[in-house]
Amino acid sequence: MAKRVLVAYASKYGATAQIAERIGEVLRGAGLDVDVQPADRVKDLSPYAAVVLGSAVYAGSWLKSAADFLRSNEQALAERSVWLFSSGPTGEGDPVELLKGWRFPQALQPVADRIRPRDVAVFHGAIDMSKLSFPERLLVRGIKAAVGDFRDWDTIAAWATGIAGAIAKDS
Repeated sequence: MAKRVLVAYASKYGATAQIAERIGEVLRGAGLDVDVQPADRVKDLSPYAAVVLGSAVYAGSWLKSAADFLRSNEQALAERSVWLFSSGPTGEGDPVELLKGWRFPQALQPVADRIRPRDVAVFHGAIDMSKLSFPERLLVRGIKAAVGDFRDWDTIAAWATGIAGAIAKDS
C-alpha cells in the first residue's frame, strides 16, 4: 500500500496553489497516494504519513491559514515526516539571496524547530498585476518588485522528487 501524503498550502492569488499541485503531481508520479488541499480545509492529519506544507510569503510572513495550520497541528506534525516551503520572491537569481538570507518566518521558527522538518525550501513566486488590488499594485511599484512569473518548475519538481525518494527510503 502506498504511503499517503498531504500537500497543504496557503495561496492568495493561486501561484502557491499551483506549486503545491505540481509537488502533488511529482509525488503521485512516484507512486504515492497524495491529497493536495488548502491548509484551512484540512481537518485531520491521521491518514497521512507525511506532510508538505507551503505558503505564499508577504513581508516576511506566511499567510494566516498556513501559520495557523502549523501552530494548531504542531504535535501531529512532529510525529510525521514534514517538508516546508515558501514562495514569493520575484526576479532573477537565488530566491534566498533575493530575500537577503530569509528562509522561514521568524515568528514560526520555534514551532518549526519543534516539528523538525526534513527540509525547508524557498521558491520563486509570481506577481500578476491584474489580480492585485489598487493598494497592492502601489506597493509592488513602490518596492520595485519584479512583475511576472519567476517560478522555476524544474527546481520545484526536483525538490518533490527528493521528497518522494526520502519517503520511499523510510518505507
